[in-house]
Amino acid sequence: MTLAITYMDATQGWVPTIDEAVADVPVAPSLNEEGIFGFGNDASAATAVTNLVSNTGVVASDVTGVGTARGGLSACEYGYDKAIFGFGTDASSNTGVTNLVSNAGVVATDVTAVGTAMNLRAACTYGSDKGIFAYGATGPVDTRNLVSNVGVVASDASGAGTARGWLMATEYSANKALGIFGYGYASSDVSVTNLVSTVGVVGSDVTGVGTARHTGAACGYGDDKGIFGYGQVAGSGTQSMTNLVSNVGVVATDVTGVGTARKYLAACEYGYDKGIFGFGNDGSKLGMTNLVSNAGVVATDVAAVGTARTNIAAGSYN
Repeated sequence: MTLAITYMDATQGWVPTIDEAVADVPVAPSLNEEGIFGFGNDASAATAVTNLVSNTGVVASDVTGVGTARGGLSACEYGYDKAIFGFGTDASSNTGVTNLVSNAGVVATDVTAVGTAMNLRAACTYGSDKGIFAYGATGPVDTRNLVSNVGVVASDASGAGTARGWLMATEYSANKALGIFGYGYASSDVSVTNLVSTVGVVGSDVTGVGTARHTGAACGYGDDKGIFGYGQVAGSGTQSMTNLVSNVGVVATDVTGVGTARKYLAACEYGYDKGIFGFGNDGSKLGMTNLVSNAGVVATDVAAVGTARTNIAAGSYN
């Protein structure tokens, strides 16, 4: 989507109409307008159901699933305006398959796995138009798989930092050039973060800020910042706190939670500069959502529209 104003030379003797004034001043190409929640476990089994998120944060009803039904997967944006779901656990085992999402929110059939089958990873955008899946609970591991700007997933590469699963990740900085992985569970909860460079290199551990926890979610907001939210503290139950990420990757201390405390939820960007947390588990599977303003303020619960489920993933597109 672009917005443009055409300026006229005074000698031409005319001024632009309203229609003529809407032309080609570009919006930052990697700021997406819509989002998608997908897959996850409902009350009885893994699903492939998706729910689109409008540019005003309204979640649509269920769309019949495409691809292998699974939970414990991850998702991120790539190619400026598309998304990718990947990995997770199907009815019998971990998987490495991926599903591309077009810039119209259409989910494609399975792409044969390239990386090692695993679950409970995290994923984010980097370099403005590429993505990265990293870490995972199967081990746990510090493995990473880069996603090209056309959605091709690379083979396994050694990661960096503490091997862990059940973590969160988001992009931050202008045009989503950089990413950050944070929190998670190894042999115990951790709060360390690992920054992702513009070429997909994952940095070593940065001392954690905020409550160590796992199974939360994260997304971008405000054009160039990110937010970690919700999750579970081992032995202490589900949480609703959030931690803001600045445009230079600095994580802030805990912000008192808003909305239902829960785990195994997902989050994505919408409306170019806002975010949304959705679904999850507070002891029961949930379908509710919480909108995030372009200042990083989380709103109260919005009633569920789609099928309540957990172990879900989300990305933005368009």
